[in-house]
Amino acid sequence: MLRLPFQRFARALGRQLFPSRCQICGDRGALDREVCVACSLELPWHTDACPRCAAPLPEEANDLCFSCEEAPPPLQACWASLRYEGALPMLLRRYKFHEDLAAGRLCAQLMQASPPPWDLPVLCAVPLHAQRLRRRGYNQAGELVRLLHAPRWDGLRRVRATAPQSERNAADRRRNLVDAFAVVGPAPQAVVLVDDVMTTGSTLAAAAEALHAADCHDVRAWVCARVP
Repeated sequence: MLRLPFQRFARALGRQLFPSRCQICGDRGALDREVCVACSLELPWHTDACPRCAAPLPEEANDLCFSCEEAPPPLQACWASLRYEGALPMLLRRYKFHEDLAAGRLCAQLMQASPPPWDLPVLCAVPLHAQRLRRRGYNQAGELVRLLHAPRWDGLRRVRATAPQSERNAADRRRNLVDAFAVVGPAPQAVVLVDDVMTTGSTLAAAAEALHAADCHDVRAWVCARVP
């Protein structure tokens, strides 16, 4: 019976003795996050975005951006907590390519500070192919899902090894991901895909199409950062 109060006391004492440090500038962190007040205020929090694709919404647009009005994506909604600007590219590169899991922990903290304005029925990390997972050692999206402390589902698989997306244009990205994902077992009725960065949305769209084919009717996405 005394274990939980003691654990809370130990965590509080630890925060006092070993306060968190800002991963951007090195100053003392704030609000139990590894970012200081000054850097938090400078972060590119994502506002005024299209609710369907999370792209910045032009002032002259109505509810959706022009692209989503003309050709709605397979995602029912998409939320990006931040824009891929300022300190975010450095932070996400450290996490994704340099095995800096502490940077990933901060990314999850920032996502929790700006969550989607809709319910989170179950989270599903955008998977890596087994070959790439072995090379990298971890799935950055999977780590984010684990740190977000929400119900998880892992029935989505990346069944085809694809070439890297980073240097491809939008059309090549879509072709590169044809039949790249599949669902194992029954899919839930509603899923929120989680990823670190959204560029053109082709990866999330391909994953959403695989989920729709498995009778998942409501597929949304939540990413740490959206490339403007």
